[in-house]
Amino acid sequence: MIVDFNKMGGLVPAIIQDELTSKVLMLGYMNQEALTKTQESGQVTFFSRTKNRLWTKGEESGNFLNVVSIANDCDGDTLLIKVRPVGPVCHTGSDTCWNEKNEADVSFLKYLQDFIKVRFNEMPEGSYTTSLFQKGVNRMAQKVGEEAVETVIEATNGTEDGFIYEASDLIFHLIVLLTSKGYSLDDLARELKKRHK
Repeated sequence: MIVDFNKMGGLVPAIIQDELTSKVLMLGYMNQEALTKTQESGQVTFFSRTKNRLWTKGEESGNFLNVVSIANDCDGDTLLIKVRPVGPVCHTGSDTCWNEKNEADVSFLKYLQDFIKVRFNEMPEGSYTTSLFQKGVNRMAQKVGEEAVETVIEATNGTEDGFIYEASDLIFHLIVLLTSKGYSLDDLARELKKRHK
């Protein structure tokens, strides 16, 4: 990765994004030394313009930013760092520096889908998901049907908590089935988008 540190006098902006929720958490600046330390340690380190030194996010609070990936933009002068944050990010105690909540929302489904795809490719022993894949498409489809029935029962005669629990099971098993057939939630989104006019 070639980063142009010369454009802004030795610094580049580093956009910090939660890998799970896709929320932008904060913006900091890095010099070459901060980037190198970030890559080596796996925790985001900035160059603090006010302290005039390297500063690892969380060094005092314990709210570290654990690196998942680092990407450079098309001009080579801005970094996008996807992280898994430990605690709130802002010094005010807020989840983000824009005072937003950083909650696992619908974008978690993308993470779950990617996780299930890894299970499909690696088939680790002892994994429930692996056992579903090994039983074949018929059993996976049957499981989706069972979970759909349980969701309907909870919706009509059950509890609110039970309904959410069973609906979550339904979505999980549907993602497993989609993965086994070579499809993803993106394929469903494209189909629904076509219908939505």
